[in-house]
Amino acid sequence: MYEAYWKLKTRPFENTYSEASYYPSESAQAALLKLRYAVENRRGAAILAGGCGLGKSLLARTLMAQLPDQFAPKVHLVFPKLPSESLIPYLLLNLGQGKASAATPDPSASAWQLEQFLKTNTRSGNHAVVMVDDAHLLGDPRSLEILRLLTNFETDGKLDLTLILVGQTQLIPAVERFPALESRIGVKSLMRCFTPDETAAYVTHRLRVAGCEHDIFAGGALERLFDLTRGNPREINRLCDLALLIGYAEELRQIDAPQIESIHEELVSVVPE
Repeated sequence: MYEAYWKLKTRPFENTYSEASYYPSESAQAALLKLRYAVENRRGAAILAGGCGLGKSLLARTLMAQLPDQFAPKVHLVFPKLPSESLIPYLLLNLGQGKASAATPDPSASAWQLEQFLKTNTRSGNHAVVMVDDAHLLGDPRSLEILRLLTNFETDGKLDLTLILVGQTQLIPAVERFPALESRIGVKSLMRCFTPDETAAYVTHRLRVAGCEHDIFAGGALERLFDLTRGNPREINRLCDLALLIGYAEELRQIDAPQIESIHEELVSVVPE
């Protein structure tokens, strides 16, 4: 709606994934380096944790896109809240090795099928990568045990896959309460909010990716943006997107600190009945 007014090619603050939208903050780059180390050195599992809206899924997808071709197949599981007996069949389905069925799967048969697939994959020179998003929801000990079993698969002395668990900060203590899985974790990465300088650089980066060639947000607006969002990328996106819309509606030439403050108040206010 506002793209033409601000001379943008796309909406810059969408929360959907694109490789170009990734901003290499210090926290994100450190996490990316550790996760890549875990995969390329064929560690059994790794954890990426952080609060809501910090860009964990974006970073994990960026990792998947950057890995060399031999790290395949790459699977992203986005619905981990399944009965424990359905996890391996669901993984097989995402690997292209299973069929959707209303019948209750045979756990032993599914595990055997997965093991055979992984052995063939490893012997062909590949290494599978399985990312489980929202892994903090996997509170069932039986589900955690199945994840641990995935890290047991090996062929000719090489682990067949690396498991990446992505979730909110409570994921780390949850895994620590399950020593059998915790002992398989090669690295733990914790994402943090942006600093004030990173917040300003992030906004500039997203605008440039969208084709912006001028400063839409005044310096004071960026400082206030950090104060109000505490450097949380999702909150930054939400506030900036609305600011661009209101700026378009009011025909503003630039967005300044008082306008950011006013827009934030609109977002957080409760309208009485």
